[in-house]
Amino acid sequence: YVAPAWLPGGHAQTLYAVLLRRPRPPYRRERWEFADGDFLDLDWLDGPADAPLVVLFHGLEGNSRGHYASFLMDALGRRGWRGVVPHFRGCSGEPNRLPRAYHSGDSAEIGLVLERLRRVAGRAPLYAAGVSLGGNALLKWLGERGDAAANLVAAAATVSAPLDLPAAGAALDRGITRLYTAHFLRSLKRKALGKLDRYPGLHDEAALRAVDTIRGFDDLVTARLHGFRDAADYWRRSASKPWLRHIRVPTLVINARNDPFMPGDALPGRDEVSGCVVLDFSDQGGHVGFVTGPFPGDYHWLPQRVLSFLAAASA
Repeated sequence: YVAPAWLPGGHAQTLYAVLLRRPRPPYRRERWEFADGDFLDLDWLDGPADAPLVVLFHGLEGNSRGHYASFLMDALGRRGWRGVVPHFRGCSGEPNRLPRAYHSGDSAEIGLVLERLRRVAGRAPLYAAGVSLGGNALLKWLGERGDAAANLVAAAATVSAPLDLPAAGAALDRGITRLYTAHFLRSLKRKALGKLDRYPGLHDEAALRAVDTIRGFDDLVTARLHGFRDAADYWRRSASKPWLRHIRVPTLVINARNDPFMPGDALPGRDEVSGCVVLDFSDQGGHVGFVTGPFPGDYHWLPQRVLSFLAAASA
C-alpha cells in the first residue's frame, strides 16, 4: 500500500476514510436467538448458494454501514460472492437484553458465530475477516483453535487489529487520539447508562458519568461485565499478539505503522507469528484508512487486497 501524497498522517488518513462517500449494499437482516436469552443481528449480502461466504467482524461500536464494511460488501457483490456482518451485542441499533456486551477478546462469541455460519455456507468456502476490535477477537480465536480452526474457515484476514492491547489501550488515551476516543466513549457510556434502566445497580452511575478515558471505562464496565479484574487484566488476557504463533489457517494481517490506535513499535515481527500468517505492515494507512489515488481518493485497495488473499489462500 502507498498512501497518496495529498493525504499525510495517520489521523488524516483515518478521518478521511470515514468521511468518504460509501456504497449502500442491499442488506437483508436476520436475527439469531441465543440460548442465554440474548440475540445477535446479522446483515446479509445474498448471492448464489454455492458462492464463497465472507463474514466480517466489525470494530468498536461499528456496524454494517461503516465505511470498511460497505466497501468490502460492495466488492463481494461485484465478485458474485456472499457476505454477512454479524453485529456484536448492542451494535445493531437495538440494545441487547443481557448485562454483558462485547469485548476485544471475546473469541467464544467468534466461535459461536463461525460454527453456525459454517452450516449456512454449505459446501462453499467460509472466509473470516475482522477489523480493529473484531480483528483482534478473530485472531485470538484462530490462535486458540489452532489446527481445528480449519474445520470452520478456509482463510482469514484482519485490518488494523489492536494486536497488543496494552499498547493500544494506552495510545487511545494520549494526545490528539483522544478526539477519536471521545466519540467512542459517548456511545459506550450511553449504552452502559441505558442498561441501568433494566439492571439497577449494575454500574456506579456517578462514576460512569465521570469516566473520560477508555481505560476508565474498561476498568468500570468492560472488565467487570466480562470476568476481568480491571482494564489491565482485560487488555493483557484479550490481546491476540501472543496467539499469532499458534495460527494454522492462512491469515493476512494488515496494519499501518502510523495507526494512531496501534503503535508501530508494538507490531509483531516475523519470528512472533506462525508460517501461516502473512504480515502486511505499511508505513502509511492510519486506522482502517488506506485511501489511494489522486484527490478525492479511492478506497478499493483494501477490499481487493483482502479478497484476493482469501481467494488465493484456499485455491
